Amino acid sequence: MAQIDELIQNRTQLTSEESAHLKAIASDWQLIADLSFADLAIWVPTKGGNQLAVAQIRAATAATVFPRDFVGDEVSELFKGPGVEYFPVKHNDREIAQIARHRNSDAARISGRLEGEYQEIAQQLLEMVTEGTFPFQTIISSLNPSPRVGDGFIRLNKSGAITYASPNGRSAFSRLGWESELEGVRLSEIVGAITHQALFQLEEKINLHQVSQIELESRGGSIELTVLPLLQSGVRIGSVVLLHNVTEIRRRERELLLKDATIKEIHHRVKNNLQTVSALLRLQSRRVEDSKARGALDEAVRRISSIALVHETLSTSGKDEVDFDSVVDSLISHAVDLAPRVPGSITNIAVKRLGSLGAIDPKVATPLSLVITELVANAIEHGLTTKGSKVDVVFSRTGSNCVVRIEDDGVGLPEGFSLKDSSNLGLQIVRTLTESELKGSLELSASKNGTTAQLRFEIR
Repeated sequence: MAQIDELIQNRTQLTSEESAHLKAIASDWQLIADLSFADLAIWVPTKGGNQLAVAQIRAATAATVFPRDFVGDEVSELFKGPGVEYFPVKHNDREIAQIARHRNSDAARISGRLEGEYQEIAQQLLEMVTEGTFPFQTIISSLNPSPRVGDGFIRLNKSGAITYASPNGRSAFSRLGWESELEGVRLSEIVGAITHQALFQLEEKINLHQVSQIELESRGGSIELTVLPLLQSGVRIGSVVLLHNVTEIRRRERELLLKDATIKEIHHRVKNNLQTVSALLRLQSRRVEDSKARGALDEAVRRISSIALVHETLSTSGKDEVDFDSVVDSLISHAVDLAPRVPGSITNIAVKRLGSLGAIDPKVATPLSLVITELVANAIEHGLTTKGSKVDVVFSRTGSNCVVRIEDDGVGLPEGFSLKDSSNLGLQIVRTLTESELKGSLELSASKNGTTAQLRFEIR
């Protein structure tokens, strides 16, 4: 499509609105090419009076006439001869281009009613191009699933009765449970017999002058109906309905919904189990008299709570990724209450997040939440004993590269401190998770304003 813009802008006098109209045609003319059993090309007059090929397409239903692409070629006059026809393209009653239809000798011979119906519909659509009523406001190729004429189609007269059904079209309705003849029966009657539903919506869509879709479902499967109006002088003279069997697509969608619901339920149960374990450890901690043992149990509660928070987020989000910013906001809101405290240490402590990491994979979120929990707790327990009152969790992310800094304004690191040689269990956990799970690096450094722990890792 960008090539059309470039060619038109540099070598023709068409306006941007006229260029957009040609691009819309080129988005949907695969249907016309397949119905025509022909190659199509759009030719636009150049500033110098020649003809410029700005778009080209081949049919999927017949052998091509032109093995070589000729978009961008300029000729003094258009080729005339057997097997080629030209249809003027109008926009706001002005002729802006011509569509050339090139058929090979085999496609020119109609061998049966199916082929005849194909070419009659193609002729009608090309005449709509000339009248300016094709393409439609809704781009056919943008629909999901995108309909194809080979999947089956039926043709309706202006009253909504079926005048022709392709073999694939008859098979589609047969799968839904319709065993009688289709031709001569109103589509609404057939749909009513299959679905047993009110059909005013279908009747309304059949009578529209624009593309519409409706899905039929029965025990035999699901079919998407794409209704294209056939217009003559702006009056609807009938419709062509493209059929697409979406049974397998809908089955997979239901499986995905069931899978998502199951995964959410698993995360919910894991979260509940972790909270139960955490509550049991709290009860045990209250019965332990030894302060070191109580402190160890409290640290375990803190670590389990951070893991439970990730599972809680996954159980409510309905997504495969974790909004990690909200997880950290929840973590740090409880950081002061959960962190171990030294008697006589600072009590008025503020912990806040700066920056954003966005959505990340749960495989990264779980170890990262533990790392941040430990570093914030370590800053509160050891950094803010006699000095300082804040801890900042600073995020920055550039593409897949992430940096997390935990900054406090406390007393700094003790002299001769080495992260590698530290016996602190929390820091050992942080090192292990950083290197083995996050495949990143961790640095602790002291400054006149406190301590900074910097974590670097890449989201793969």
